[in-house]
Amino acid sequence: MVIHGPNLHLLGKRQPNIYGKVTLNELNKKLYQKATTNNIDIEIIQSNSESKIVDKITNTEYDFLIINPAAFTHTSVAIKDAILAVEKPTIEVHLSNIYKREDFRKHSVISDAVLGVISGFKEASYFLALDYAISCLKNL
Repeated sequence: MVIHGPNLHLLGKRQPNIYGKVTLNELNKKLYQKATTNNIDIEIIQSNSESKIVDKITNTEYDFLIINPAAFTHTSVAIKDAILAVEKPTIEVHLSNIYKREDFRKHSVISDAVLGVISGFKEASYFLALDYAISCLKNL
């Protein structure tokens, strides 16, 4: 499962110098294609609501989670607790390098609850995470 957090529906429009020019629909299409090519089922959602993200993490069947918590990265103990509660392998992704941004963006409350963090490669961050997830899923 892939979860895009708040404001990611604005991809391609919002600060393309930071987040890239690809739209969310284009990104999702490419993620679906890569998953299909590798015989992996994938569900993708985007939400601006912390509670909807928590509900999705805790009430959906999946084997692997790729999440871009976006602004919730820095504030959401609820998302972190949901990830810890379900005990599913999870990768946190970010389009921008959060460590080269404003001070408040340099801290993730979620990162110590996940396998790893991929940050700074624009949309490629998702594909690096998906490559790892596919390799893990094929070894189940």
